[in-house]
Amino acid sequence: MPKFNYVAMDSRGKETKGSLDVGSQNEAISRLKEMGYFPTKVVAAEKAASQPKKTVKAPPKGGAKKSRNFTIPGMGGVKTKQLTTFTRQLATLVDAGLPLLRGLRVLQKQEKNPLLKSTLGELALSIEGGSTFSESLAQHPKIFNRLFVSMVKAGELGGVLEVVLNRLAEFMEKAQKIKGKVIAAMFYPVAVMTVAVIILAVLMIFVVPKFKQIFGDMMDGAQLPGFTAFVLDISEAIKTYTIVFPEFAGGFPLPGPVLWGLVAAAIGFKFFAKTKFGTKILDKLKLRMPVLGPVFTKVAISRFARTLGTLVSSGVPILQALTIVRETSGNVIVGNAVSKIHESVKEGETITQPLEAANVFPPMVISMVDVGEQTGALPEMLMKIADTFDDEVDNAVSAMTSLLEPIMIVFLAVIVGSIVIALFLPLIKLIEGVGDVSKEGGSGGD
Repeated sequence: MPKFNYVAMDSRGKETKGSLDVGSQNEAISRLKEMGYFPTKVVAAEKAASQPKKTVKAPPKGGAKKSRNFTIPGMGGVKTKQLTTFTRQLATLVDAGLPLLRGLRVLQKQEKNPLLKSTLGELALSIEGGSTFSESLAQHPKIFNRLFVSMVKAGELGGVLEVVLNRLAEFMEKAQKIKGKVIAAMFYPVAVMTVAVIILAVLMIFVVPKFKQIFGDMMDGAQLPGFTAFVLDISEAIKTYTIVFPEFAGGFPLPGPVLWGLVAAAIGFKFFAKTKFGTKILDKLKLRMPVLGPVFTKVAISRFARTLGTLVSSGVPILQALTIVRETSGNVIVGNAVSKIHESVKEGETITQPLEAANVFPPMVISMVDVGEQTGALPEMLMKIADTFDDEVDNAVSAMTSLLEPIMIVFLAVIVGSIVIALFLPLIKLIEGVGDVSKEGGSGGD
């Protein structure tokens, strides 16, 4: 009977090696799972003996090796969508019984992103060197965040890595889906407004000033209608302070003080948003702004509930799970609320009281969490909350898009219509003047 050498991890995440006398590789994998091991490498003894030995440097025991991940010019980083696809594929391979190491090698061969491809190779080498999968992932914090690493570690310790990978893939897919819906819904109004601003800028800077010259010649010193003069003055101000046509540049248009002011304001806003105080102010505004505030609030609540529910159901201790949720909340206000929840749980109290004191979570969420705590079904209740708020975000975004379309149409119609009316008023005045002259001429002939 053939002999197969194996490398596997036990329920504590420690590596063990040995050999089994079984009929096939699949049988060896099944036997190892029955023994409570998670196989990372299973090869025939003859094949292993014929292969040249590779010297693999194991990571230092004192802690995880520092990440060597960085964005190389022209190489790009790892997008969330690519990481989600990798997680789902790895979950499928491991769930099908393929050893983890072999699964990483398979995905490495087919991966097109250079950075992720090299990272998968480093993960495989690290596992071959004796590290656990979670320890290997922790060496690359710029790609795999703390949530990813903690869930994988919980799966390794519980011997249910394939289950945790599936949950993680589902979590990332749903987060990507809700993010995609918000971006897709906002793309249309942003695109329309951008095109509208460009068209209006061209009209006010290049087209309307031409009419000013024409009206000057046609009116022969007569006073322009008040509304026309108002629009021409706005056009002149926009042209003067937005675009400059200097003589030294051969008349080539250059940014004016208004554009430079907008650039300076954008840079200043960017630096302000990076400060602790600025981040807090902006996150508070996000949750309280009139139209988009409810959408941002629902997205934050959904993210909080799904992250915490996924971590707890995967076996991550509640205090550690709350710490991860705080770091990945995406909003300082929600993060501060999670910190208070962490302190409350640490002192042996419930989640409900600090959740209510945060003034972020609606009564329905607080009640559902309270029921989940009392019945011992907190993870399931959190996932229901996340699903409910995902649907509410979808409905809110659809309603907001439906409301924005007629508002933008009316806004553009008013602006463009006002310009057209302003340009036609002098012509109407001229026509009326010509009519009056004709009548006077006819009266004199009689």
